[in-house]
Amino acid sequence: MLLHSNILGVGKPFVILHGFLGMSDNWKTLGTQFSEEGFQVHLLDQRNHGRSFHDAEFNYEVLVEDLKQYCDVNNLTNMVLLGHSMGGKTAMLFAATYPEMVSKLIVADISPRFYPVHHDAILEGLSALNFNELSSRGEADEALSHFISDQGIRMFLLKNLYWVEKGQLGLRINLEVLKNEVAEVGEPLPSYARFDKDTLFLRGDRSEYIGIEDERIIKNHFSKANVVTISNAGHWLHAENPKDFFEAVINFVNS
Repeated sequence: MLLHSNILGVGKPFVILHGFLGMSDNWKTLGTQFSEEGFQVHLLDQRNHGRSFHDAEFNYEVLVEDLKQYCDVNNLTNMVLLGHSMGGKTAMLFAATYPEMVSKLIVADISPRFYPVHHDAILEGLSALNFNELSSRGEADEALSHFISDQGIRMFLLKNLYWVEKGQLGLRINLEVLKNEVAEVGEPLPSYARFDKDTLFLRGDRSEYIGIEDERIIKNHFSKANVVTISNAGHWLHAENPKDFFEAVINFVNS
């Protein structure tokens, strides 16, 4: 089974991987901007997300092999690879496993280290949505607000809503598998994993995902890594400050 993608532009391959509970559509605006800089941008939905296939197996090893299969089918080599959060972990492991396929690596707001499960309220809220009773996005937002106070996070999550059929809403994500396997999202990069080409780690100045102590861990795996801070941004730095995020990425890939 092949990952679903949205391909924009022509030129050097540039693959983008979304984070946990996200989808390729989250990256469409930035993807279009990157394509206008001379790249063929591939916005991918990882398994159990977006329009890609659902499967009970979910860990970084299979996410990497999904990406490898996609690249082989589309003849992608010497590519720029960008991943955010969970997608950043996939990108790190892919680059370490298949370094000959990646020219430059960009990791957005995630470190190679272990992260404890911290999506409990989000998963509880999504699980509580009763689509036999909900008939609009507004009603779903109201229901979700009892679990998640941050409107921005709710808007991000509700992008997963779609009309299964007329009058029947549903979620594109494979919620049951993601709930069961959520611990996999926090798994660290294997200790042996190395990638020795140009790598950029971007962190939000209001995010706690990459701290000072993470810089040593990053250097252990990525010898040519630079860590750059995006101002006025939290974990969703590409959405919160897209201008500075875009400039940091373009300056890196064109250097």
